[in-house]
Formats: sequence, C-alpha cells, structure tokens
Amino acid sequence: MNPIDERLDLFSPTPTPKIDSPKQLNLEVISAIHACHLNSLWHSRLPKIHWSNVVRNTAYICFGAKFGGFYVATGIWSSPVAQNRMTNGERILELRRLAISEPCPKNTATWMIAKMVKIIAKDLTEIDRLISYQDTEVHLGTIYKAANWIPVVTSKGTSWTNDTRKRNVEQSIADKVRWEYYIPRKRSTATAEKETT
Repeated sequence: MNPIDERLDLFSPTPTPKIDSPKQLNLEVISAIHACHLNSLWHSRLPKIHWSNVVRNTAYICFGAKFGGFYVATGIWSSPVAQNRMTNGERILELRRLAISEPCPKNTATWMIAKMVKIIAKDLTEIDRLISYQDTEVHLGTIYKAANWIPVVTSKGTSWTNDTRKRNVEQSIADKVRWEYYIPRKRSTATAEKETT
C-alpha cells in the first residue's frame, strides 16, 4: 500500500472518549509519513521531524496506537542519527520520537515501548541494541526505568550548527541522557569472534 494513499482523516485530532488502560489500544506498524504527521500534533518538545529524515536511514520502523478506529499515539524509530560514530551502529535502532495524545493514560508510554520492542525484536532481526535520548529539561526518564532500560551517559546539549554547516533552529539543546536496551540475540561463535576483533 502506498502510504500517501492512506486516509489522512485517521491521522487527525478527533474527539476521543477517556481511555482507561493502554491495553485498550491496538498497536500497528504505520508509514513514516503518517507517524511524522501524528508526532507534529502531539509531541510537546520535538514536534518537527520530516519523514524523509526517517526513511533515508539504514533501518526504520514507525508505529501508531489506535483507539476506536483513530490513532492516539505514535513512535518513530530509525538508525541512530550518529550511527557512524557508534560501534556496530548498523545494529542499533534509536527511538527518535514518542508522542502520545491527551486521552491516553499516563502509563501509555511504557506500554508502547514494551510492545514496540517486541515487534522490533521479531521483525528486525539485525537489531540488537535500542537507544533513546531523554531531554533533561522536561523528562525524568521514568518511562525508560519502567521498561527496564539502562541510563548510559549524559551529554551536554549542543547545537548541530557549526562553521561549515548551518542547520535549522534546534527544537531543544538541553542536556540528554542516553538510555539503552539490549535485545537478547543468539549469535554464532564465529560472529562473536569477528565482532571483538
């Protein structure tokens, strides 16, 4: 199915009754175009992400959580922005955005992460590490702690603009905590030896 042909009205704000539990939601894989659109509606800190910045990566997958036939939350994953600076970066997937609409209960984020991780583990077998960056100005990392992720490093927020390349105005330059989650994978001895040399 061509994602541009999907009905956009399913991806627009709509009056939704209160959701008592995230278990009432249905999670499905959706196109990057629509995930980015949903993110622009609901992400309080980083609403801007163009779908082309998602699909041009080595790997990507996007999710939408539905309630009553309409989307109420979205998650956008891709190869890390800094993949070339990471060891085995081709086996890492970064949670670029997680945006949840008002009717969702507060534990929706942790529920979504758990569900998305299961699908990634099953469908993207080349991925064995997941990362995400917590904006320290507005979040405490609670959703990652609840999902059994590990805080690895805190980096000082800096601008992506430099002397040789001007970037768009940053949506946030707050300090970030990188959280990680390892997906258990069985690897052959030969593969393991190759990775350590």
